Amino acid sequence: MSIEQIRVSEIFGPTIQGEGALIGQPTVFVRTGGCDYRCSWCDTLHAVDSAHRDEWCPMTPEAILMQVEILSGGNPLTVSLSGGNPAIQPLGGLIELGRKEGYRFALETQGSLAKDWFADLDVLTLSPKPPSSGMTTDWQRLAECVEAAGPETQTVLKVVVFDEADYAFARDVSDRYPHLSCFLQPGNHTPPAAADKDATIDMAGIMERMRWLVDRVTSDRWYAATVLPQLHTMIWGNLRGV
Repeated sequence: MSIEQIRVSEIFGPTIQGEGALIGQPTVFVRTGGCDYRCSWCDTLHAVDSAHRDEWCPMTPEAILMQVEILSGGNPLTVSLSGGNPAIQPLGGLIELGRKEGYRFALETQGSLAKDWFADLDVLTLSPKPPSSGMTTDWQRLAECVEAAGPETQTVLKVVVFDEADYAFARDVSDRYPHLSCFLQPGNHTPPAAADKDATIDMAGIMERMRWLVDRVTSDRWYAATVLPQLHTMIWGNLRGV
């Protein structure tokens, strides 16, 4: 077993998965620290901004799994590996340990780094960042992530949409991978500051964007797309740890 440590921003739950393919499912979250992107509308800056690295705790896979087991009451459920970008962390050992105890593992990443342990995940969500993020997708690296996951992992796409340019980007991503389910999510234009654990949120504005996105998809007859809100945002706003 590797003794490599994982930088952890926070571990919390059980709560529900708020977005994507597993929306609504009971989940414990392991949020890692560090990211190779800096999206303009990032809503987890406390796990991205290096100014907060002193808050990230180096932990062994064994220590993380112990905390997950305490939170879950020893009843295996889905563990969501998030960030930042969790793909920059050595998570293979944690996944191996947890699966032996009956836990399922889901991970979301922008698809900038492929790891061989993607094939050990139950669900891999690839969320390439649209133009509004200010980031540029490396299509070759995204393809390497799809390939690394292999046939046993459920791989899905998820794109955050703020405007027409983002919508066109989402169509492009989906056209490149027509065999993968594609989830669309309206963007939160009022993300919390890194130090603000309960920032205000423009819920009315987010829901207006949600209605626009639904209308856009249906009028375009893009029937293969699944449009979902951030459920945790609707329930708790920008509150952390839920």
